[in-house]
Parts: sequence; C-alpha cells; structure tokens
Amino acid sequence: MSADAVLRINMTGELKDRAVESARYRAALDMAAYAEKHGFSAIGVEEHHCADNGWLPSPLTMAAMIAARTESILINISALLVTLYDPVRLAEDIAVIDLASNGRLSFIAGLGYRPAEYHALDKPYDRRGELMDEVIETLLKAWTGEPFEYKGKVIRVTPTPVSQPHPVMFIGGMSKAAARRAARFGLPFYPAQEMPELEALYHSELQRLGKTGFVMYPDGQPMIYIDHDPERAWQELGPYFLRESQEYSSWSVAGVPRPAEETAHSIEDLQRLGRYRIFTPQQYIELAKSTDKLTAIIHPLAGGIPVARAWQLLETFAEEVLPEISA
Repeated sequence: MSADAVLRINMTGELKDRAVESARYRAALDMAAYAEKHGFSAIGVEEHHCADNGWLPSPLTMAAMIAARTESILINISALLVTLYDPVRLAEDIAVIDLASNGRLSFIAGLGYRPAEYHALDKPYDRRGELMDEVIETLLKAWTGEPFEYKGKVIRVTPTPVSQPHPVMFIGGMSKAAARRAARFGLPFYPAQEMPELEALYHSELQRLGKTGFVMYPDGQPMIYIDHDPERAWQELGPYFLRESQEYSSWSVAGVPRPAEETAHSIEDLQRLGRYRIFTPQQYIELAKSTDKLTAIIHPLAGGIPVARAWQLLETFAEEVLPEISA
C-alpha cells in the first residue's frame, strides 16, 4: 500500500456576504498550514476567470500566500493559464515565489479554452497557440538570468529562480499541437487524461528532435470526503458538489475535449458519476489497504461548503484516516 493526500483549493462557491467570503479565503490558508502539519504531500490551486461560482482567478497570489504559511509542502498550479499574462511579469512573479518557497512551486502551463477569459484579460483568443509559444519561450530565456532579445530590444530578467534549470513546469493540453509543443521545448507533457495517441506523438517528436521528456497524467482520483454517516453527508454536501460540478460543465466548448465532461443534474447523478465520494473512516482505510497506490484529493471548501463543516471534513480525514494509510 502507498497512499498520500493532496489538498485542493479552488475557492468555488462564492458567497454574497463579503465578510463570510473573506473568512473562507483565510480558512483556506489555515487549512494549507494544517495540511502540511498533518502529512499531506501537496496543495493544488487552479485558475479560472469570470466564473459565476467564484472559481479562483489568482493562483499565483494564492500560491505565494500558501508558501508564506508553510515550509516544506509542495504547491502545484493546475493549470496556470500562461497565455493570459504578460510573459516577463509572469517570469518575475514565478521566480519570486520559487525563491521564497525554496523551489516548492510547480505548474502546468495551460492554454485555456474559454473565449470569455481571453476577452476579459484583453488577449486574442484566435492567437492563443502563438501566444503560448511566445510565453513559454520567454519564460525559459528569462529564467537563465542571461540577456536576451525581447520584442526588438535586449533585456535581462531578475531575479533568477533557485530551481535549476527552471521551476518545475509541464505543458498541459489534450491536442496534437500541445504534444508537439511540449516536445519542441523539451518539457514534460501533462494531458488531463490518458491519451495514448498523444503520448506516442510526444515521444516520436522528442526522438526526432533529439530531446528527452516524459508524460505525466493526473491520478484520476475523485474528491474524497470522510464522514461517519455518508448517507446524511450526501444530503448535506451534495448541493455544494452539484453547484461546483454544474459550473464546470457549463463551460463546455464544442470540439474541445475535457475530462469529467458529463453534466450532473442531480445528487443522484453525482453519485453515479463518482467525481465526489464520501466514505466512513474505516471504509477508506480498507480501500487504501487494498490498493497499491492511492492519492486522496481532499477538497473541503468545494462549492461553498461552510467553513466549520469544511474543517470537520478535513480534520476527520487528517486525524482518523491519514495516519492509518500513510503508515
């Protein structure tokens, strides 16, 4: 048995009461510190803009605050929509977080697929592939600490990250263009789900270009909740799960493949789809003991779950389950 835990923070479920919403954000940072203290392996944050449900739009800011509250836990941004940033400023911001966290930040460079996000950030959606190439090229040059030509003039970007040759970066995507891009830059490729044809294309391109790399996939695990009465918990928490799930499903774009695409219309749908699962402590311990490798994704604030209840969910997992499955 091998098991670890990841704390997911995406701040879905925005509340109209600003004081309560502020308390949610502060609780997320407290939870990050708690997760590190109790043996979680990583904390994941995300990026989406103009979300009716309040999805986290500023993952670098959140990652920096998490880094300031923790000492050793890994912090991952999945995904960072790099095409929506000024590339030099992005290189600087990531380098600062990398230095302050002593190299604990990693990210998946994402292209994004929602025209509304490009409009809101004043970026041309029809040039997104070209923008992706420009940003990745600029990041890699900037982090060397050496002068390079940028838009007709020579610049030098500081500071230089502590991570060498650069902070841990994956190229995300589920297209042939994404696989080719990852190979061209000699960076690891991170599709959102297993795609053997793209993996083969990536390795073929690496070989052709004389470069090395690897493919990493998400664990594919559902969000895990631990409660002593799962049936009651489903009735209580299901509406929050549904709120988050339906927001994500509403962003579907024709021709753009995404994982977890099927829309849930009810709590029963969610239970059938298995994206969120509720176990008793003993049920999850038994599952972990029967599995060679298991990653528990703990998402206590999903869809606006009240802070007090979110803490109860997190603490039950951390104190009653994690010591048993990490042993």
